[in-house]
Amino acid sequence: MDEQVAAAYRRFADVEARGVSEMYFKWAGAIADDSEVTDLIGQLPGIKRQPNLVFAAARHLGAPEGPYDPFRSWLLSNWSSVTAVVQTRSTQTNEAARCAVLLPILSRLDGDLALIEAGASAGLALYPDRYSYRYDAGGTITELDPDDGRSRVIISCTIDSGSVPTRLPNIAWRAGVDLNPIDARDPEQLNWLETLVWPEHDERRQRLRDAATIAAADPPHLVQGDLLEKIPELIDEAPTGSHVVVFHSAVLNYLSLDKREAFVELVSSFPSVTWISNEGPGVIPTVISQVDAEVGGKAILAVNGRPVALTGPHGQSYQAL
Repeated sequence: MDEQVAAAYRRFADVEARGVSEMYFKWAGAIADDSEVTDLIGQLPGIKRQPNLVFAAARHLGAPEGPYDPFRSWLLSNWSSVTAVVQTRSTQTNEAARCAVLLPILSRLDGDLALIEAGASAGLALYPDRYSYRYDAGGTITELDPDDGRSRVIISCTIDSGSVPTRLPNIAWRAGVDLNPIDARDPEQLNWLETLVWPEHDERRQRLRDAATIAAADPPHLVQGDLLEKIPELIDEAPTGSHVVVFHSAVLNYLSLDKREAFVELVSSFPSVTWISNEGPGVIPTVISQVDAEVGGKAILAVNGRPVALTGPHGQSYQAL
């Protein structure tokens, strides 16, 4: 039994999948007690062992969805094929609904915004002004739509009453960097993004398709490369006079601690840039050290390194700290 893998899958089941995906909850929990499977996963490089990636690779290849035992049998029989997909793919989950937890901050920034996303994937989070929102503050619903009417993408989010945004931001420029940018116009690349959506989440899958249609009609400026190298270049490219915003969601956990620290130092070195991070609790130590509240499975939204809210991992909730 690979105890490190077992612990990671048990944590994923209990903290991330419980109440969110029954299938992933059962699969991850069963794998945590399955020495044969944990030993196989333990042979993968560290960053490639994550449940999201292994499960998506298997489903991408046609693994049976449902009870664990049929999935286990298929996984053992097709492990070499799964490994090949895992080695060449990454968890580039591109959740447009995360714009709902960015909007309370973006809507309060002055001027035309130049958005730069670190770890952009297909750049679907670069369109906060093109989506519609339905904010639920204890039963009081606030509706926000683009100027040209209701969007095909409608995002619901529960929120505390003091944080409800009142307008959509003005976006002058959209750019992003990723090791492997995804073209929203490419059906094969979009198919992988759809597979990364958890199995029961049909609404999220449809939202991804709809957001991809919006991005494909007006593609963002996406560049391939390392965050530390490309972010300064994109900041320099931003339109003169715009308010530059560098943001990221569930991205820095894929970097080593040294690179995370270097990234924080980098974005903090631009005094005129607003930096918005939306990451898991242990990802940026200087952020979690400022939080006294129980985080659980939530992410921490921070502005310029100061935590301001706990957010649902897929943008479904926002609670000010």
